[in-house]
Amino acid sequence: MRLAWVAAGIAIAFQAALAQKPPIAGGGGSRVPGSIPPSAANSLGQPSAAVLNRNLYLSGKVVLEDGTPPPQPVTIERVCGGAPRALAYTDQRGEFSFQLGHTATVNQDASEEDSGSLGAQRLPGAAAGSPAGGLSAPTQYNLPDSQLASCDLRAVLAGYRSDSVPLGERRIMDDPHVGTIVLHRISGDPGTVVSVTTLEAPKDARKAYDKGLQAVRQAKLADAGKLFQKAVTVDPKFAAAWYELGKVQQQSQEADLARQSYDKAIAADSHFMGPYEQITQLALNAGNWRELADTTQRLLELDSAGHPAAYFYNAMANLKLNRVEAAEKSARAGEKADPDHRYPKREQVLAVILAHRRDFAGAAAHLRVYLQYASDADDAGRMRLQLAEYERLAGGNEQAQAAAGKAGKPDPGKGAGNPGPP
Repeated sequence: MRLAWVAAGIAIAFQAALAQKPPIAGGGGSRVPGSIPPSAANSLGQPSAAVLNRNLYLSGKVVLEDGTPPPQPVTIERVCGGAPRALAYTDQRGEFSFQLGHTATVNQDASEEDSGSLGAQRLPGAAAGSPAGGLSAPTQYNLPDSQLASCDLRAVLAGYRSDSVPLGERRIMDDPHVGTIVLHRISGDPGTVVSVTTLEAPKDARKAYDKGLQAVRQAKLADAGKLFQKAVTVDPKFAAAWYELGKVQQQSQEADLARQSYDKAIAADSHFMGPYEQITQLALNAGNWRELADTTQRLLELDSAGHPAAYFYNAMANLKLNRVEAAEKSARAGEKADPDHRYPKREQVLAVILAHRRDFAGAAAHLRVYLQYASDADDAGRMRLQLAEYERLAGGNEQAQAAAGKAGKPDPGKGAGNPGPP
């Protein structure tokens, strides 16, 4: 039987903007190598003269441990006080450059971003009209660029841990080159970011594939699609070509064709993680919670440490499917995979679960953690009000327990941890 609080209106409504994001694995249009792709940038308002006067230009390179460039574009992030902000992508050589004081920002990928929301609802025990305990739209952490004392620069690629470059001591007149950032593989799981079928592809298929990648970089999606189609015609088991073809189809709003291409990529190489990441995005856009749960579960089996966002999405999907225990298990596993709290909205998932169990003190504790790491989030004000409501309800529970103890009656909170409806 569906839980009453779910049937009453918990709707996990991920923002429609997800459908307009670049594919998880990157790509993009013609641009200066490593700069913010125009299609991925959004204006946050006109910069002040003070901001323009303190801009820093930074450049560098990202490599894997063996010294080779990453197999796909990598997101470059600035992290200040635990709050990440995407700034640029690497080019095919692993190089990047950008203006630190610029007010544009790169859209986070589905594998990186903590976006998503629980729709308006009334949690167990909350008064009618009280703030919903749900998750909000994607958040931009926009710290003033002059405050870099606690800031680092790092690269983001699923399955890898990045070296960090401290920014606190950098000045406008310093050498803009920050050096080389090394990505370290962080798990021994079987998932791979490069398909083994690429090495086995015939020369003609590989040639068409490489030209297709070049066309993508030039924002010539129609040409890229034809070239990737040629590559898979020559070699139907060329997983990376199917994957790239699917991304072109996805960007062209051909979701059904994209899904077919991703399925063929997985059939050719089931350990290649890229297609699972893109299917995750398709499932988010379509609100297909069962597919989202299944796909993120498979992704975590392939790479348990490199996809902290997958724990969040898996928890959200399971919550929507009324699999409360599975949702809590994923959210708590995500805590271990994400010690830096890059995805603080996971704390809101746990808060909702604990509030359902009438553990309002525990729910409040998780919202405090969320606000600690996302104090400037769009929903911070609403979450502070929800926190106050949880604290009020927790105080009411404590008073009831104390009164029951004095009267020698059974503790009214006993058994509150059961996941049944309140």
